[in-house]
Amino acid sequence: MVFAAPGDALSRAEGVLDTDPTPLHASVAHQVIGIWQRDWGDMRLALDHLRRARDLAARAESAEREADVLGTLGVALVHAGRTRQGLAAFERGVERGTGHTRARVLYRRAYSLWVLGHHREALEDLRRTIPVLRQADDVIWTARALTLRATVHLALGAVDRAEADFTAAETLWDTTGQEHDKADAVESRGLAAFRSGDVPAALRLLDEAEERYAKLGTPTFMLDIRRCEVLMAAGLAPEALAEADAAIAVLDGIGGQSTRKAELLLAAARAARLAGDPGTAIARAAVAERLFAGQRRTWWETHARLVLIEARVATGRASGRLVADAAGLAERLAAFQAPAAPEAWLLAGRIALELDWSTDAERYLRRAAHSRRSGPPLARMTGWAAQALWARATGSRRGVLEACRRGLDVLDDHRTTLGASELRARATAQGAELAALAQQASLEGGGPRQLLVWSERWRATALSTPPTRPPADPALLSGLTAFRVIAARAEAARMEGRPVPTLEREQRRLEREIRSRTLHIRGVTPWGGDRFGGDRFDAALLLERLGDARLVELAVLDGRVQVLLCGGGRVRRFAGGLLAEAEREAEHVQAGLRRLAHPGAAGRLPVVEEAGRRLEELLLGDAAGQLGPGPLVVVPPARLHRVPWALLPSLRDRVVSVSPSASGWLRARQTEPPPGGRHVLVRGPGLASCGAEVPEVAGRYGRPVVLEADDARVPRVLQELDGAALAHIAAHGTFRADSPMFSSLRMADGPLIVHDFERLARSPYRIILSSCDTARLASVGADELLGLVAALLPLGTAGVVASSAPVNDEAVVPLMLALHKGVSAGLPLAEALRDARAALPDDALHRATGWAFTAFGAA
Repeated sequence: MVFAAPGDALSRAEGVLDTDPTPLHASVAHQVIGIWQRDWGDMRLALDHLRRARDLAARAESAEREADVLGTLGVALVHAGRTRQGLAAFERGVERGTGHTRARVLYRRAYSLWVLGHHREALEDLRRTIPVLRQADDVIWTARALTLRATVHLALGAVDRAEADFTAAETLWDTTGQEHDKADAVESRGLAAFRSGDVPAALRLLDEAEERYAKLGTPTFMLDIRRCEVLMAAGLAPEALAEADAAIAVLDGIGGQSTRKAELLLAAARAARLAGDPGTAIARAAVAERLFAGQRRTWWETHARLVLIEARVATGRASGRLVADAAGLAERLAAFQAPAAPEAWLLAGRIALELDWSTDAERYLRRAAHSRRSGPPLARMTGWAAQALWARATGSRRGVLEACRRGLDVLDDHRTTLGASELRARATAQGAELAALAQQASLEGGGPRQLLVWSERWRATALSTPPTRPPADPALLSGLTAFRVIAARAEAARMEGRPVPTLEREQRRLEREIRSRTLHIRGVTPWGGDRFGGDRFDAALLLERLGDARLVELAVLDGRVQVLLCGGGRVRRFAGGLLAEAEREAEHVQAGLRRLAHPGAAGRLPVVEEAGRRLEELLLGDAAGQLGPGPLVVVPPARLHRVPWALLPSLRDRVVSVSPSASGWLRARQTEPPPGGRHVLVRGPGLASCGAEVPEVAGRYGRPVVLEADDARVPRVLQELDGAALAHIAAHGTFRADSPMFSSLRMADGPLIVHDFERLARSPYRIILSSCDTARLASVGADELLGLVAALLPLGTAGVVASSAPVNDEAVVPLMLALHKGVSAGLPLAEALRDARAALPDDALHRATGWAFTAFGAA
């Protein structure tokens, strides 16, 4: 019962002990309590109960009972870090037991050997165990043994064998009432899905397993470890770190298994390294390494050592000692048949390259490159990264570019399995090194046009196709509605000065639920060509379509901006400044615009204008004098999307639009407006200006759909926006840096969030957002964007006007009226916005308001 209904089993075992039982029955009761404490409670209490169970079995003179308890005790001792004592208990149990009982002891020893990382020995015990359990028609223990064998196969990288055993085990579990074991089977299938490269399925199965465990009231430390692994692969390393640390705190609080604590520390170390926090990674990995060593878990100790070296290298350390350590680790991991061996060879090769040890580097990188041909996507990418570095070390630029192309193709294929735009964007971080190597090779010997092609190969690829939407997910729709209600109630309570902690907790819970369901969605949209939504990026086509316009693409190599000026039939390169300096200057500008949004701050205007001049020097360099008189398209890196481009002196009086990529601008330019499309005007609550422009703008468009007051509710707004030719939304905007997909516009019934927009079959052809912060985007992955504008572009929107800074509601009104004057006369958004700025009063407040708005796309 202890794995079918843990709480009931514990209560009944304690009840047995209250009845002055025989030694045999008392042994069973203490064993049950020991199992419960071992897996979900205090290890000290577990060992006390299991030793009493062993002694009582001996008093009962039952060798079979004693053998069974020794098997359970052996597992507890191993989990407590007393490996030698645990293995001795197993030896004694195997000696005392016979037949069926001995098979169960061997199963437990196999489990402990898996925990210790002795995978071959575990498989040998299982080879002896499974036939005996089957012959005894022991369905439950046979299913456990098959599940364990599958898990061991996964540790050795044998995914197909693992899936066969999981399938066989699941068939058996369906005939039992072992609810905890069933949950464990679902969890194991999630691990198998992850190992085969299916991240959405892995997240879905792990969430399902967690729900099952929650019903049983049991902790989920192994599940936490596995989910951390999946989150890291999905590009969600900070979340993995937070989850691992939280689980460690719970485990410490109950005095739980030291083996699980060590594994959680290793997961936290890996997550911290991927999150760019090498100091935390070193601290966690060092403790994990010591624990594994004390537990005599060499396999795990080797993996902890690998993370420790990776983190030290990330702090800028490189030495011959680290090369030797990494190469030694790679040899040991290869001997273990551990899937991490190529990662260690790649690490050794990287350090050797940094030290100019070319012969050693080539040898290590050649070993790492073997993984490029088979295995899960991320392992193959490790192989292609090694191949690219090897080609670079041997001076083969063509080899570098070919390896980078093949590696990025692997990542793109992997990203097609991801339906959520957030996962697609974050997963690109896995290819950042390949992209940088290709761009560097292009810069050194390929010319500006080749650098443009490789910059485009990697820029805003998550926006090249729309996110995958489930046909109809009632649970997601219900969650979105509930979230909207709670968020609206919380906002109302804040405005009235009432406390809102309960509402905020419920809002966070609903956010987690919504996000979880969206991350489960599998991708179904096939990539075409070289993953640019069907057609290979063609620099010649771009130059042809630009006509009299110019396009400036800003690439970043080794922290410095490279300006690629496209137009007039050629691509030219100019040197810009340091990206870090440009980011700091952009933040100063944003701070200045925030102040200028309030009356009485006119004295800040010269400071902001001077910052704009410095930004121009950093971002455009000498290209600023070569832009010509025509329209300009700016393609910045993700980290510079908050720049108010109209503030730059060379751009103040010209038509400027922004696009996440040149490919995206071409797609937007080729997007046709919907025939007979509607004009939709929306006015949300709480604006200081009350959205005063909406009634006047309505007169320019015949009979537009106007949604205000109770009509401006999210379901109705979405219905009208779907397929509209033009939408204007006057509503308070909120950017969520902590969770960009919950950035929102306030409607009458609550927030309209990014997830809502992603449910549109086709977003409006043009959309004007006359509110604060609607153009703010989060930079994630390698060079990707998340936020409101980023959600609209893949869904059919060809042009957006939005603000990257807080704006004065009342000053927005004349700007919007002037903007719509141009739009209704047939001007593109960028040109209409340029003319609208010129029509504003020439004071600091209105100038700052004009600079805050940017035109995106090509419509």
